Amino acid sequence: MSLLVEENPARRRFEILVDDALAGFVGYRVESGTMVLVHTEVDQRFEGKGVGSALARGTLDQLRDRGERVRITCPFLLSYLERHPEYTSVVAGD
Repeated sequence: MSLLVEENPARRRFEILVDDALAGFVGYRVESGTMVLVHTEVDQRFEGKGVGSALARGTLDQLRDRGERVRITCPFLLSYLERHPEYTSVVAGD
């Protein structure tokens, strides 16, 4: 299974492709210059296969590599962050 996470700025989301098929996305909005990760969705065909975690990891890796700091309101990503504290540097302080 080939996984690719890439940003789609026109749709304001990070998308995960599984074998070239869109399998899910993390939607965001920009508020006062800060990216806010608001929603994660994975297609039912890919649930339970680690696609959501791969999407979260790929999104957060790209943001960390770019030196960006974001706010997270998405419950799935907040839960992922609790299990993966190595990404706390990506989260902007209040």
